[in-house]
Amino acid sequence: MNEKNTIKTKVSMPSADQLIGELKALMTDAEALIQATEGHLDGAIGTIRSKALETLTDVKESIAGYEDILTDKAKAVVEDADNFVHRNPWESIGVAAGLGLLIGIFMRRH
Repeated sequence: MNEKNTIKTKVSMPSADQLIGELKALMTDAEALIQATEGHLDGAIGTIRSKALETLTDVKESIAGYEDILTDKAKAVVEDADNFVHRNPWESIGVAAGLGLLIGIFMRRH
């Protein structure tokens, strides 16, 4: 009887900040490449260069909008948490204590 051994790897999803950082690095490299081809405005290289400049501009605008959305959402979450803690201080203390207890139990087992 053949048994197949499967290896499961844990793949972690990159965070939004990591993705934005990688996109910015890619854009920097693309800008350097575009600057290196400044003297080639005619023919296929010129066409590709102008298309790349358009795409870079669009991506920069999209990233700026995405960063604004993430910042706004983070501010809203912090504000909601702050309001909850101020409205329900004893519940907040209970939740924090319960989470601390659970984390302590899990850490002790490992």
